[in-house]
Amino acid sequence: MQVFTGDMGDYHRTRLTHTHEVASLARTIGRTLRLNEDLIEAMALLHDIGHPPYGHCGEDALDECLKEHGGFSHNQFAIDLVTKIEQRYTQEPGLNLTYEVLSGQQFRSHKQTAQTQMLEIQVVDAADSIAYDSHDVDDALKLGLLDWEQLDRLELVCRAKRSAPLDHIEPPLRRAMLVHTLLDLQMADFLKHSSDELKQAGRLTSKQMQDAGVMLGMSPTLEQEKLQLEEFLFEQVYRHERLTEVRDRAAVRLKQLYRYLSIHPEKLPPRVQQWSEPWGLPKAIGAYLAGMTDRFCDDQYLQLVEMGSPCGTDWS
Repeated sequence: MQVFTGDMGDYHRTRLTHTHEVASLARTIGRTLRLNEDLIEAMALLHDIGHPPYGHCGEDALDECLKEHGGFSHNQFAIDLVTKIEQRYTQEPGLNLTYEVLSGQQFRSHKQTAQTQMLEIQVVDAADSIAYDSHDVDDALKLGLLDWEQLDRLELVCRAKRSAPLDHIEPPLRRAMLVHTLLDLQMADFLKHSSDELKQAGRLTSKQMQDAGVMLGMSPTLEQEKLQLEEFLFEQVYRHERLTEVRDRAAVRLKQLYRYLSIHPEKLPPRVQQWSEPWGLPKAIGAYLAGMTDRFCDDQYLQLVEMGSPCGTDWS
C-alpha cells in the first residue's frame, strides 16, 4: 500500500504506481536541468522498494518488533534488498548497482547528515514530495475522505484555482484538473528556483556542486504553501479514522506473525533460515516479513497464526 488499502477499492495509488509517477516527474526535472536522467530514474525506481507490507504502519510495527535489534527502516532495507537479499548472479548477492545509485539511497537512510548530496538524489526527493502531496489529495477526494470545502483554506489550492477554472468544471474532471494544476505549480516553481541556483553556481562538476553546498528546491513562498498542505493532509487524511482502524489491524497482524515465527522458526522458508546464521533470527524474520506484499502477509497470518494456533492461544 501507499496510503490507502485494498479494502478501500482498486482505484487509488499503490506503492508501484507512486514509484512510476515519481520516476516520471524526476526524469522531467532532470532533463530540464540537464542532469543525469538515467541515474535519476534508477534512484527513483529504487527509492521505495524497501517498504514492508501495509506501508508506513507496517514499518512502525516492524521497527517496534526489532527495537532491541537495531530497529527497522524501509530506506535501509532497500539497500539490504539490492545488496544482500536479491540474488541475480551465481557468485555474488545483490543487483550489482552503481556506487552513485547506492549512495543516493544511503542518503535517504541518513537524511539527518549535514552533507549536501548529489543533485540527482535531490531531484528524486523533490519529485517524491511533489507526487505524494498532489496524488494524496486526489485519492482522498475520490475516496470521500475530503470534500472540496475543506481545501478552500489551503493557499496552494487557492493558487491552483487562480491558475485554472476549477469552480466551473464538473466534480470528476475538477479533481483531475486540480491534481494537474498542483503538479504544474510545484514543478514550475522548483524548475525556476533550481535553475537560478545552478546558474549562480556556474560551471562546476557534480562533486564540486556537492562541496559547494548547492541545494535545489522551491521558492520560500511555495515551500510554505506546500508545508501547509502537508500539515493539512497529516491531520485530515493520514489520521482519518477510516485509515487508522485499518492500520491498527494491519499492525497487529504483522506483530503477531513476527511473534509466531520467532517461536516457530522452522516455518520460515529454507533460504530465510539461512539468513539467521549471519544476521540473527530476529533480523532474518524482519527481512522476510518486510519483503511480503500486503496480500501475502494476510495469507500467511491466516494460515500460520489464525489456522495454525491451538485453541485459546493469545497472540495479542
